[in-house]
Amino acid sequence: MRAAVLFFLSGILLFQQCVELPERYWLLTTLLLPLAIRWRILRLPMMALAGFLWALLHATWILGHNLPANLEGEDVILEGTIASLVEEQPHRARFRFEVTKLHHDDHPSTTPRSVLLSWYGRESPQLVVGDRWRLTVRLKRPHGFMNPGGFDYEKWLFQQGINATGYIRTKAPQTHLSSEWYSRPVDRLRQHLRRRIGEHLEKHPQAPLITALTIGDRDAIDDERWKVLTLTGTNHLMAISGLHVGLVAGLIFFLARRLWSLLGRAPLWLAAPRAAALAALLAATGYAALAGFSVPTQRALIMVAVVMGAIFLQRQSTPSHSLALALGGVLLLDPLAVLSPGFWLSFGAVAVILYGASGRLEKNRGWRQWGRVQWVVSLGLLPLLLFFFQQAPLSAPLANLVAIPWVSLTVVPLALLGTLLLLLHPPAGGWLLLQAANLLDWLWPILEWLAELESLQWRPAAEVEAWTLLAAVVGLLWLLAPRGVPARWVGIGWLLPLALNAPARPPAQEAWFTLLDVGQGLAAVVQTRNHTLVYDTGPKFSDRFDTGKAVLIPFLRQQGIRSLDLLMVGHGDNDHIGGVRSLLREYPPGRLLTSVPERFGAKAEPCRQGDSWSWDGIRFTLLHPPAGGTGSGNNASCVLKVESPGASLLLTGDIERKAERRLLRASPVDLAADLLVAPHHGSKSSSSPRFIDAVDPDYVLFPVGYRNRFHHPHPKVVERYSRRGIHLLDTARLGAIRFRLGKQGVSEPQSYRKSALRYWNAR
Repeated sequence: MRAAVLFFLSGILLFQQCVELPERYWLLTTLLLPLAIRWRILRLPMMALAGFLWALLHATWILGHNLPANLEGEDVILEGTIASLVEEQPHRARFRFEVTKLHHDDHPSTTPRSVLLSWYGRESPQLVVGDRWRLTVRLKRPHGFMNPGGFDYEKWLFQQGINATGYIRTKAPQTHLSSEWYSRPVDRLRQHLRRRIGEHLEKHPQAPLITALTIGDRDAIDDERWKVLTLTGTNHLMAISGLHVGLVAGLIFFLARRLWSLLGRAPLWLAAPRAAALAALLAATGYAALAGFSVPTQRALIMVAVVMGAIFLQRQSTPSHSLALALGGVLLLDPLAVLSPGFWLSFGAVAVILYGASGRLEKNRGWRQWGRVQWVVSLGLLPLLLFFFQQAPLSAPLANLVAIPWVSLTVVPLALLGTLLLLLHPPAGGWLLLQAANLLDWLWPILEWLAELESLQWRPAAEVEAWTLLAAVVGLLWLLAPRGVPARWVGIGWLLPLALNAPARPPAQEAWFTLLDVGQGLAAVVQTRNHTLVYDTGPKFSDRFDTGKAVLIPFLRQQGIRSLDLLMVGHGDNDHIGGVRSLLREYPPGRLLTSVPERFGAKAEPCRQGDSWSWDGIRFTLLHPPAGGTGSGNNASCVLKVESPGASLLLTGDIERKAERRLLRASPVDLAADLLVAPHHGSKSSSSPRFIDAVDPDYVLFPVGYRNRFHHPHPKVVERYSRRGIHLLDTARLGAIRFRLGKQGVSEPQSYRKSALRYWNAR
């Protein structure tokens, strides 16, 4: 049983490595599966094939409903149902919409099946999950940033089954079709409870955490609180986790068994343990439903079902057998769950606990046993945390030692009881919710103190690769083995590659240049042997999302960069400066140069033409703006030239023709470069013919967003570069683009979208 589930998992994992979606004739191999019945030796390989085909079937179904390319950017009319809780932010509401009909130019269509919509503006209507609407929208196919170390938004959309994203045309007519209580009743209840909890805890700072613990909605948790939870390894608590589902099931089981035994002749009809098992399973199912059946709750619910089923049927089941059944159940329900870090952390935590407790004769009790569990889980999950997030909190055992019993035994019961009473007696329910929030207030200072201890955060020197992860798993199995296993200390040696793996660095007299994919904006990184420069930080999209936090910081961590020598903010527009605050908090630079020093205070220095410096045999020279005056707007952008002994790069920011003419008058010879980041994203107001001739690059790079509203790069600009035989590259099509500038010239470009390509990614 356990081996079969693992082989089924291996087949699913093998499928996820595909660059292209396999042809559908692969499904014909299902005809081979009956061979496993005849020949026992084929059973496990056939389970792997079954996993591969099961994942293929799901992927084909989802991708087959993606938005047709010809409908991108067009006004279309959708009819369908709001299918998720509405994420409400100032001036924007976002929700998932299940489509039943699509109309374009009066031609009906049934694709896509599910879309993620945003409704912008202050006056969006009351949106209730389950309601049917007819909406006029503009859609685009799934597309996101593609950068080393960054979040794969396209993978997330695919895993969620979302076939397109878009926004509602507020000036077009929108029609509310119907509102029926039986349409998505569980999600309607969740939305109702969210509103009632918000009313009773309106001004309490812990209200978002109580909402997360009761209905699994974490959208309202602000960045600062998420940071504290992440840095202490307690973020798993602030949701309806598997731990809480198991806790509720256990509590209801013991209460129901006691109460049932007091009901006179009832135990003669149905034994108290069997009745309690049914009650516990029902309670766990209801609690998991409040979380929307997330992966951790799926796993916990299936394990509860296995345990309670064994009690009801009066059969024994080993913990490892229950875990294998839970794993198989989750994979059957959703084979794409393996794409989520939460899948691996959830099952990994249970597996580590079972392994750490196996084969031991001592019977620790109380805090000693609880402390050992926290130590085993934290150590066991360390490689996974480093692999997925490039950091791991060393304070997690201590934080969870206190937080888990505090939250699970006091906060969660009060919050759940209060939420239930909101439906029966709102004043009493509100009072209990307030007490639960106050209990979180007592815990929060401890978590904040632990989060501030930077020494308790482990960030690997280099990206955790598959081989170092595998070695670490072997080491942990050896290290956490029962006491009778000889030489357990040898396991530490297998952990050394994880700790000592050094990041790749440019050799002397070579620079690595990476133009990051930040949509319609600019962010670039230049690395030398011992130094790092960041040029611009990309846009800020909202108070909770900017490319400094979402793109630059993950990239720098993935590269093993611990400190930033120089930050150059070449221009003051949002698409260049939007991510700067997030970057400054995490990577305060040794020096800050900018064309808008007034926006940064005394530590910022203005860019001045003629300033230059050398790092590790690489020369950096500022060519603009002139020292006498910075100018204003786009034409005040800092222009930086980077030169190795055999190649050069020109970063131009948002300069336009006026600044280009100034550069041509001042130093036309200095403009020559092998690589050119196109001025102003390739707008028609820049890249004049004389400027292009003076630079004469081999490659021109356009930092642009997919289907951006400015239509950059402009076709006339593209034609100017193409006519001269210059290679054109853009981040919307290629993701992050990297070059090496060395003694022998410029390397061939490396596209992250191409190197990290999987079957779900946009081409």
